[in-house]
Amino acid sequence: RIYDAKTGSFATLTRRLDFATCATWFAAAVLLSSQRMTDTLETYYASGGPFIPPWLLHNAQQVMLAGAVAVSVLFLFNFSRMWAEGKRPNPVKLALLVTSIAFWWYCNNAVTNILAGIALFEVFHDVQYLSLVWIYNRSRVEKDRSIGGFMRFVFRRSGSLIGLYIGLVFAYGSLAYFNSRLEVETIKRVLTGVVAASGLLHFYYDGFIWKVRDRSTREHLGLAAGNVSAASREFLPSWLLHGLKWVAVFVIPLSALWIGQTRSKMPETERDAWIASDLSNSSRAHWKYGFALYKADRLEEAAEQYRMALRLNPNEKEVHYHLGQVLVAQSQLSEGRSELEQALRSDPRNGAFHSEYGYALERLGQKDEAGTEYATAARLAPKSGVVHYDYAMFLFREGKIDQSIPEFQAALKHSPNHPEAHYHLGRALFVKGDFEGAKVHYLETARLDPKAPVHNGLGVVYIRLGQTSEAIAQFKEALRLRPDDADAAENLRFAVARGTQGGSTPR
Repeated sequence: RIYDAKTGSFATLTRRLDFATCATWFAAAVLLSSQRMTDTLETYYASGGPFIPPWLLHNAQQVMLAGAVAVSVLFLFNFSRMWAEGKRPNPVKLALLVTSIAFWWYCNNAVTNILAGIALFEVFHDVQYLSLVWIYNRSRVEKDRSIGGFMRFVFRRSGSLIGLYIGLVFAYGSLAYFNSRLEVETIKRVLTGVVAASGLLHFYYDGFIWKVRDRSTREHLGLAAGNVSAASREFLPSWLLHGLKWVAVFVIPLSALWIGQTRSKMPETERDAWIASDLSNSSRAHWKYGFALYKADRLEEAAEQYRMALRLNPNEKEVHYHLGQVLVAQSQLSEGRSELEQALRSDPRNGAFHSEYGYALERLGQKDEAGTEYATAARLAPKSGVVHYDYAMFLFREGKIDQSIPEFQAALKHSPNHPEAHYHLGRALFVKGDFEGAKVHYLETARLDPKAPVHNGLGVVYIRLGQTSEAIAQFKEALRLRPDDADAAENLRFAVARGTQGGSTPR
């Protein structure tokens, strides 16, 4: 619209066709992208939305595509008509529309990594947008003497200040990077809030600050008719109309989504099954459904979904990794090893891949090679609690207690609420004779995930510490949780007998 305004083109039909062309093609690119629709349907179903039959979704995609083509035909007809009448639309506008829509389509449908695709378009868009912001604010500073302070300093006519402006852009963009590496939770929350709030404000203000029919906007952009105000056709006061738009496009949809999501009781496997049914040609949909089945311990079905995902996209390293994980869990060790090797060929510096590969080698009896893979995993992913825990468990199973303890501690440093890491660190400390240390970690395990073996182990620690009454209470709790626990029953008999001899009263 800015490019058209430079040539004095303010025709209502042209403006509406510009909007319709952008809206239909940008929406069609998402609706026809199996990857983007996987995430969209996930949010929709998680918010309690009813099932969309595959035929209905397919028809909606075809209607959207047909609508985009029809709008484009009208757009080109109007463009040609205006050109023939001597009211030439700006050809740069047409070039911008074509390149933007084509690149958006490419990023959503041709780039296999959806995050990379979104990042590519963000760079494409932001270079244009931030250039526009610079030009606009340069004009404001020159024409409006009331603007002072930081704004006037940054947007003065100076080549070095362009460098400062670009530096500020990169500094803002680096907030998320540094936030992910901060250890102080309060600072992380503050930075997350700043980024989220500024992002929402960006989209909010973008809804109205660039209207070229607004006189002040045209003035600061140096456009024709900058001193003429557009006639208002609004029947309501501007503040009321603005508020109603907020209610219609933000408050009501957000409230509906929130109510739906808080009340939705749909299991994850059922939700992802619906998505895979809707998007049968989506590798991402089958992959996510397979992962949900894996978490539900439905390994055979998970493996089948992963294989379907690989048939659609054989180069997806994460799917090879997860399929290998399932096959190893099913004791199909050779097949699992092959899948994990395929994942490692695609991403040799992935710590999680090396860790799972180490487990497969361990199961195959190749202990030395397994140890090397576990150590490599811990080196490549030093902040992964899961990777350190897997390595610690390997060392523990191999009887290398002294070496396992630092790995358990590293796991808990990065995943402090990992109950299995607390439990097995407690076991390792118990073997080393550090009963107080073992008690601390058993108690934490009991808090996080109270199970019979935990209380039984804690009872044994109390026996070693001479705290018989506490031991009896733990053995009783273990039997309450699992009445057929023979070890806890035997330990309880021993503790009661010992307590009676010692004159203490069992609890």
